[in-house]
Formats: sequence, C-alpha cells, structure tokens
Amino acid sequence: MSKITYNLELMNLMNLFEKVTRTRVKDCFIDESNESSLLTFVVQDYDVGRAIGKQAANVKHLESMLKKRVRILGFNNSPVQFVKGLIYPVQDAEIELSEGTIIIKAKDAKTKGFLIGRNQSALKNNLDIVQKYFKDVHQIKII
Repeated sequence: MSKITYNLELMNLMNLFEKVTRTRVKDCFIDESNESSLLTFVVQDYDVGRAIGKQAANVKHLESMLKKRVRILGFNNSPVQFVKGLIYPVQDAEIELSEGTIIIKAKDAKTKGFLIGRNQSALKNNLDIVQKYFKDVHQIKII
C-alpha cells in the first residue's frame, strides 16, 4: 500500500472540515483538472449525511469560507459501492466488477456523456480516485 502524504494546506483544510462537520476525514484532495478547483473530502459511508448537513448547510458554509467547490464522498470497502457514490447524481446505471475492470452500463447517451466527460476527463479522474483506494482496479468502462 502506498503512503499518502499531505501538505500543510491539506492538513488545515481537513482540520477545518472536521470542525465544521464534526466528522472524521479519511482523505482529502484537490482536483484542479477542471477550470474551478474542486475540493474532495472522503468520509466513511455512514458519516456522509452528517458531513453534508441539513439542506447541505455544511457544504454551503465550507464553500463560502474556502471559495472553492466542495464534494463529499462516502468511502465503502466495496469498489462497486464506492463507484456508485463517486458517479452520483447518476443513479440508474448498473455497476459491476469483473477481473479488475469496473463496468458501468449507462441507460442513455446523456448519462454516458456525463460519465465520460470532454476528452475523457471525468473518466480518467474517476479512475485515478478509484485506483487510489483499490489497487486491483485497472480500468473503468462505460457501456
């Protein structure tokens, strides 16, 4: 298992998140691949509701304080359940794992476009996030 290192900025962001939401952070990273940087916090699956807050109050509060978009992911030991949370708001897709490949069966072309992204940016980003926690996953396919 690879060792995760954090810089001072990420440590401060994780500390702030824990104070605002009163939940433990498993991981935190900044995705700067799109035009506005997206701050992603990974918490345990059962803490997602508490971290988001009533009517997303905690998320809105953090976004106004940090001037960045905030995303909260729930960590699950099952790669299929983790990907299901990762691709939210898509809910009608079937997800299965076979031989190191996660296969996502999308219902329509709009959903496929959302999952793949322009120049496969969303697909590559999601694969990087999944591989960070599940080393045996080598590929994500959208069908």
